[in-house]
Amino acid sequence: MALPHGFWSSGRRVGNPGGGQHAQSQMGREAMTARKVPETEAPERPSPRLEEQLCFAVYQASHAFTRVYRSILADLGLTYPQYLVMLVLWDCDGLSVKAVGERLSLDSGTLTPLLKRLETAGFIRRQRGREDERQVLLHLTPQGEALREKGGCVPSVMGQAIGDAVHPDGRLLADLTALRDALLKAAGQG
Repeated sequence: MALPHGFWSSGRRVGNPGGGQHAQSQMGREAMTARKVPETEAPERPSPRLEEQLCFAVYQASHAFTRVYRSILADLGLTYPQYLVMLVLWDCDGLSVKAVGERLSLDSGTLTPLLKRLETAGFIRRQRGREDERQVLLHLTPQGEALREKGGCVPSVMGQAIGDAVHPDGRLLADLTALRDALLKAAGQG
């Protein structure tokens, strides 16, 4: 028998689930003598407010970043995930697919289609390793190298879009990196 919220007796929940008729009549007497706790005595937990959730603010910021990047990267012929792959290869050409995936925290099921599209666009080429043919290495093509110069404007355009919303001393990046690391550790991945 479920009792209405707020019914208590002698500091314990009233009721005897699974009891016989005696238990049910006893339960009925206890319920009649139990007093309803006024709202002022039992503070209700406030529902979490969406606007107060850090995770939601990060989620919204991520979507806003993606929308701005989409318009900037369209001129380069890249999506945001493809841009990230290109950043990694501009930094260190000739990495293995596995190394790029680890750097971007992407699994091969997500990364492989991205790489195929970049190869079809003529920005990269995939090549089997000479020493280990199981390994696939990624190399920039001349077109992918040329894109580096065009892509050099992306950080400044993003900086203009952000404006004064972020302090330029790098604290936000450091805080977000620490937040990511703490969450990965809590999830057992860090």
